[in-house]
Amino acid sequence: MVFKLFLLFAVMPMIEIMILLQVAENIGGWFTFSLVLITAFIGAQLVRQQGISTMLTARTKMASGTVPGQELVEGVLLLIAGVLLVTPGFVTDGIGFLFVLPMTRPAIARFLMSQFTVKAMHGGFQGDNPFGGNSQAKPQEKNRTDGDIIEGEYHDASNDKNRLS
Repeated sequence: MVFKLFLLFAVMPMIEIMILLQVAENIGGWFTFSLVLITAFIGAQLVRQQGISTMLTARTKMASGTVPGQELVEGVLLLIAGVLLVTPGFVTDGIGFLFVLPMTRPAIARFLMSQFTVKAMHGGFQGDNPFGGNSQAKPQEKNRTDGDIIEGEYHDASNDKNRLS
């Protein structure tokens, strides 16, 4: 986990700077700056448009009594896309556009949902906490039965007049 965070916060900005410098060297600094601004503006507009569309679809599913799981995951992807698209750089823009485009976002959301389901079904989570780490809650005892079924009838004797005193 620490290595992934190191890649995200240390290596990724360095890669972005190297690519920005290469592009600026080839097309010029002002054109590169303009390109970064244009992609941020277009990305923000796409996130807004797709966010409204996803919210309306989720609302329709909830009104019909269906859980909007796909739409919730897509909403998280749109949130991440918004952050990536306003961050200067071409790699983050590329990933952000993958998360925001209506052709790729549903497929990515389905993939993430399937990975989450597989991990949950195969006991990939640590302890009771699906997000990893240790849960502070005490494990509950599981109901244990030996498989026998016992049937019977009962009678509430507390209302009987002929009770023994």
